[in-house]
Amino acid sequence: MIAWSLLPLVAAGALVLGLGWFYWEAAVAAVRQVLEQWALMSLMLQWLEAVGLASLRAVIAPLIVVALAVPAIVLVSLLLVAWTMTPAMVRLVAERRFPALQRRGHASSWWQGLAWSLGCTAVALLALVLSVPLWLVPPLALVLPALIWGWLAAKVFGFDVLAAHADVHERRRLLHAHRWPMLAMGIATGLLGTAPSMVWAVGAVALIFAPLLAVLSVWLYLLIFAFGALWFAHFALDRLQRLRDAESPPADVVPPPPPPALPEPARP
Repeated sequence: MIAWSLLPLVAAGALVLGLGWFYWEAAVAAVRQVLEQWALMSLMLQWLEAVGLASLRAVIAPLIVVALAVPAIVLVSLLLVAWTMTPAMVRLVAERRFPALQRRGHASSWWQGLAWSLGCTAVALLALVLSVPLWLVPPLALVLPALIWGWLAAKVFGFDVLAAHADVHERRRLLHAHRWPMLAMGIATGLLGTAPSMVWAVGAVALIFAPLLAVLSVWLYLLIFAFGALWFAHFALDRLQRLRDAESPPADVVPPPPPPALPEPARP
């Protein structure tokens, strides 16, 4: 699993480093300009200077850029795991634990999974934007993103791990019947996904090493979501196997052979 994470790590790391190289200074300058034009923030910056904390003024804009970039990094990591790592991990789980499980998925399942994951990602982004005002409450700032990532992980991984082995009827039936356990698994994965954000908690020093810390956080996100995909693969394939065992007709009982015929008595 760690080896499989290297390929999406190279892709995501190159993307993060490239965007940081070309757009970091422009993004920080744009955020700083917006803050200076905002009257309330301008008063707060003046208060920081008055109390001798003028040095914090220089790090507010970069920290806001990082805070806005983290959700994008999470989304990219989750989708990369779903698109690149999940099919290989599902094949490995099926070969080792469910070798007799028949593959009934269609060739178009990959495109359906792509459309499904993009649609769920759009819903998660909308929920994330609408919940931003609630982030001013400290506990909600930690809980709400984890819940949104958990819902997204449950939707995306639940579909992808069943795409190759379950037909449309089986997939819909399993996703509906086990929606609450899968949601709990997704939320647990989302809560674990908040751990890589702690790499930015070292303060202003993190901004100096922002590109390297961004790549490190991407790799941690990939490993956590890969663990979640494996968890979903074991759970969903096990439920699929139980569903087919319950619906399969019982094996015909072979009747015992008839007793040998007794010889007819000799006629006088």
